Amino acid sequence: MNGHVKNMHLRQLVEKAATLLCFLLLLAVDSTKAVAAGRNQECGYDLQQTLRLSRQVHKETGNLIKTYKDSEGEMAELFCKASVSGIPDPNISGLEPSERIASIYTQLQVFSPHLKRVHEQQMDLQPPKSPLLDLINVVRDQSRRLTLRINNFYRTFFPNLPLPEPAGGPTTLPPPQNVFQQKVYGCVVLTTYKKLLTNISKDMRTLKSKVCRRAPASEFNFFR
Repeated sequence: MNGHVKNMHLRQLVEKAATLLCFLLLLAVDSTKAVAAGRNQECGYDLQQTLRLSRQVHKETGNLIKTYKDSEGEMAELFCKASVSGIPDPNISGLEPSERIASIYTQLQVFSPHLKRVHEQQMDLQPPKSPLLDLINVVRDQSRRLTLRINNFYRTFFPNLPLPEPAGGPTTLPPPQNVFQQKVYGCVVLTTYKKLLTNISKDMRTLKSKVCRRAPASEFNFFR
């Protein structure tokens, strides 16, 4: 009889332990789902804000190009359509979303020295209070903010995938140019940069559904 009672108690303890284990597993699953949902919500918000900023930089760059052309008069269209070597590619590369975000970051980086050079050249060509100089500063400032946002997003959601260095090393700028060459260079840089921003906005819309739609399988792998 005592053995039978002991067996009953043992079975009851096992059943209680199994019930407790199931309860704890359910809590863990619910907690994981809640964390994943919160993380995906954060991801979607971050990409949406980045998309808005990229559109804003695109708009301001369009205004800058218009002002640039107005300052150059009838020759402006010819300047902007000229072929200039050494201008970065406005296209975004990569197959995986992480690769494309890294490419966006790299392309923004390699354009930054060119925008700085355009600003320096225009400071010599324009009067001190020229609205063109103000617009260039606005675009450069917003571009730095966009680059920082892309960097932060990548490091948050792909922490185990280091950002690659720009291909070919540091950006190579053109040698000293005469006034005509500077005017051509400036317009080609700005129009090409606007193409990059167009491509970034297109990618951001696509990446949002690919990166933020699912809960991550691990802390850095968002894709199946």
